[in-house]
Amino acid sequence: MAQREDKRGEALLAPDLMARVRQIQIRTQGLVSSALQGAYRSNFRGTGIEFEEVRPYMPGDEVRSIDWNVTARTGEPHIKTYVEERQLILQLLVDTSRSMDFGSRERTKREAAAEVCALLSFVAASQEDQVGLGLFADEPGLHLDPDKGQRHVLRVVREVVAARPSGVGSCLSKVLEHQHRHLKRRSLVLVISDFLGLEQDPWADVLGRLARRHDVLCVRVFDPFEEQLPRAGLIDFEEIESGRRIEIDTRSERVRRDWAQRAQERRRRLVEATRRARVDLIEVSTCEDVADPIVRCFKRRALRGGRGA
Repeated sequence: MAQREDKRGEALLAPDLMARVRQIQIRTQGLVSSALQGAYRSNFRGTGIEFEEVRPYMPGDEVRSIDWNVTARTGEPHIKTYVEERQLILQLLVDTSRSMDFGSRERTKREAAAEVCALLSFVAASQEDQVGLGLFADEPGLHLDPDKGQRHVLRVVREVVAARPSGVGSCLSKVLEHQHRHLKRRSLVLVISDFLGLEQDPWADVLGRLARRHDVLCVRVFDPFEEQLPRAGLIDFEEIESGRRIEIDTRSERVRRDWAQRAQERRRRLVEATRRARVDLIEVSTCEDVADPIVRCFKRRALRGGRGA
């Protein structure tokens, strides 16, 4: 589906895509509960301090807060004042490679990823937090600077839905490295992907370094068909990433067992990688509501004091 830009740089989408974005908005806004908002804020509220102003010294002020440069320039003692930082940046990193366009039921993995983005973005917007977006496939894609408001949230969702699928595999390590270098304020970073095609990408090490400076969550989006083959006779497959075609006899118990074992091994490697990086892993199915696994993760974090695995 072709995509063009208006004068504001926003994507002008075809009516069918606009309808999909609207459906995602309605569906996810209904899942934004007060409990989820409270869990989000208690887990990820800003915890630092930021500079507010320089003002004249008053009796009782902390001497260590004196700004000596301003004091020397004016001849009168001045101090720096700070306020507690409450606003958070929610940075969404979303995989748009070809494998994310697979779906065996009512939603593709891309659409489920868009719902995750919408749900967390609406919660962040309710807390006056900023939301940023970075898309990636085999190369880094669209980047949106963090901003506030429902208009911005809707643009985030429609950019995820409208992005052209591209590439074989993902350049996740490049995207994580960029965030590690350029995210200055402490942020909540969500990596939303199916985590396929990453065998040659050293993403896990970069993830660990990023997690030492920011709150990082990985959201694995999967389709049940990828985990367990149905017994449905001969099925003609085409690999979304490579275009290679293959016929599989799903009547064979050995074939179904090998399929499931390979899926289990992929998941095992992902679980180990996120555990080493001390990052929580949320798993979202294309055939279930996205809110439940997110709420469960937030509750686990709250019991641990809000930090990663």
